[in-house]
Amino acid sequence: METAHQPPGGEEEYLKHRRLKRGAAGWILLAGLGVAYVISGDFAGWNLGLAQGGWGGLLIAFVLMAVMYTCMVFGLAELSSTLPTAGAGYAFARRALGPLGGYATGMAVLIEYAVAPAAIATFIGGYVEALGLFGLTNSWPVYLVTYVIFIGIHLRGVGEALKIMFGITAVATVALIAAVIGLLPKFDPARLFDIVPDGSAGSSAFLPMGVSGILAALVYGIWFFLAVEGVPLAAEETSNPKRDMPRGIIVAVIILVAFGALMLVLVPGAAGSQAMSGSDNPLPEALRIAYGGNTFLADFVNYAGLAGLVASFFSIIYAYSRQLFALSRAGYLPRWLSLTGARRTPYWALIIPGTIGFLLAAVTQDGALLINIAVFGATVSYVLLNLSHIVLRKKEPHLERGYRTPGGIVTTSVALVLSAVAVVATFVVDVFAASITAAIFAAALLYYWLYSRHRIVAGAPEEEFAQLAMAEAELK
Repeated sequence: METAHQPPGGEEEYLKHRRLKRGAAGWILLAGLGVAYVISGDFAGWNLGLAQGGWGGLLIAFVLMAVMYTCMVFGLAELSSTLPTAGAGYAFARRALGPLGGYATGMAVLIEYAVAPAAIATFIGGYVEALGLFGLTNSWPVYLVTYVIFIGIHLRGVGEALKIMFGITAVATVALIAAVIGLLPKFDPARLFDIVPDGSAGSSAFLPMGVSGILAALVYGIWFFLAVEGVPLAAEETSNPKRDMPRGIIVAVIILVAFGALMLVLVPGAAGSQAMSGSDNPLPEALRIAYGGNTFLADFVNYAGLAGLVASFFSIIYAYSRQLFALSRAGYLPRWLSLTGARRTPYWALIIPGTIGFLLAAVTQDGALLINIAVFGATVSYVLLNLSHIVLRKKEPHLERGYRTPGGIVTTSVALVLSAVAVVATFVVDVFAASITAAIFAAALLYYWLYSRHRIVAGAPEEEFAQLAMAEAELK
């Protein structure tokens, strides 16, 4: 039985040290935040899916994941306008599925957001090495400097962080547009299909690894969109969440689908799928291959591409800190992790996952492995998030909603099925990484069952939402 407690010193004193700065973001900043979370996926990582399924397999994976994310985002737009708290996905699942469902969702999201920056750090290292700056290589000193600088900026305050992130994302967007302009004249459809079929069932020039390659490529199809679902984490720092949240997250996913499609077609179409299938800096490398050597444009995209990687790295740090903050404030994780300083930033929630991420990047130096770990956490959370929308629509049909999902539960049911398939795909790509991550997730659930469920904080916003719902149900 879960037990809600009044914290030591009283609820008001407890929450006084665990508050975020309100009114820091409108819908344009939220849309920028959504793009920033994901834009690194256009610069590196997705191309590794070419080695798993060939261009055809990755194309089908991209289309399926674009459908999944679009359907899920419509559901999240409704949920975030209805339950605007920093807990976001955890808070939605807490209301729909109870404390265990909420905690499980929050931990899955936390795994995703703690590991994704580690993967991005390895790609930042790849771009730095490609530029030959100061003789730096793709190694731990680059990762350390990256973590220290951008966690430090977040510690300064959310308003400053979001504005800097928005500027960096604008530079990255210019780089993607420049890459499109540069690659378009060199596009040759034949280069998309230059991976030799491996002879597996159903293999062809379009699907060189056969039908099974589609499933394996799903993980990298997800990388085009991974973390856009984190926009609702800014709910408590938003001017008008009922209006701004749906606008911000829907505009973000539309932009991401467009950019993802352009990269998927033009990068391998100009440089060849085989050449791009293992690159850790595919956009500048594609330009160098297409033009037969280094050019000003390739260097520009290389430098500005660092901005794209930094934008996602920077913004996902924001996301993991808010997820950890919410789980800690509510007592699901140790309460000291949600302490905020004079600038209303949760300092331990920024530093602890950052340290873990740095160590993962430094020890493994393997972006593909880290992508698979992050995607496992993401896909588990997607199953629970889509289920939460469906359950909440059934359980509380009269709940006041600032936005309603087009198609209702049919839309999120499509996303639910595709997200369940994506969970399976993580085991197809790397059964060891997925199994280890599943074991960590199981250990987190055990921690909840044995310890934290008896220490839930009654006054946390997510718990107050749940208590109100229970009281309303009893009155009816």
